Amino acid sequence: MSTTEQRVAVVTGAARGIGAATAVRLAAEGRAVAVLDLDESACKDTVEKITAAGGKALAVGCDVSDEAQVEAAVARIAEELGAPTILVNNAGVLRDNLLFKMSSADWDTVMNVHLRGAFLMTRAVQKYMVDAGFGRVVNLSSSSALGNRGQVNYSAAKAGLQGFTKTLAIELGKFGITANAVAPGFIATDMTAATAARVGMDFEEFQAAAATQIPVQRVGTPDDIAGAIAYFTGDAAGFVSGQVLYVAGGPLN
Repeated sequence: MSTTEQRVAVVTGAARGIGAATAVRLAAEGRAVAVLDLDESACKDTVEKITAAGGKALAVGCDVSDEAQVEAAVARIAEELGAPTILVNNAGVLRDNLLFKMSSADWDTVMNVHLRGAFLMTRAVQKYMVDAGFGRVVNLSSSSALGNRGQVNYSAAKAGLQGFTKTLAIELGKFGITANAVAPGFIATDMTAATAARVGMDFEEFQAAAATQIPVQRVGTPDDIAGAIAYFTGDAAGFVSGQVLYVAGGPLN
């Protein structure tokens, strides 16, 4: 880092999967990390992994779709770790179904966590970034933003995050803040395991089938995504903003 002061990163949905891998990666790069998830106790493993390696981490319980909880969580992070200047909006949920079977609650839940959550978290953190004259926002989109059967809610939310990202880049750039999005392809996580269950496939078979359609002939791992996020949060990416990077093992149409 170009500053001697340890930068504070907030990673939402960091109890497991991509979020946990990202929190660990950012800590390894010298960040103090707020490990945020719906259930604070679920963050224990991620925090322990970071601290065992000599890093600094704080577990924070927060429903990112709840405005009061978000404000309280960010205030706590600022008080206990320091002013947050890196934000990774990773928290997400699945409520997959075909359109004619999808309930209004399934639509609203996905929109609230992905879009409202990213909005609330970014709005709460950006004031610290503006004051610091430095900020990095990374939003997790998905290859599903291009359309995916049974995920009309998730696809719409992930596409919405791309527009959100580009607008943040325009509005916040003059304050030294960049905003970018990482759009994973098939990544082996609990969420893709849930998708396999939804379509009635064994998860190992599901991954093997997916790998045959990926140019690099394998599915991705959370660490693959953490690496891309780490780049966007660093000083070297200061002239990269408003971009959507598909990390999918090959080109997507």
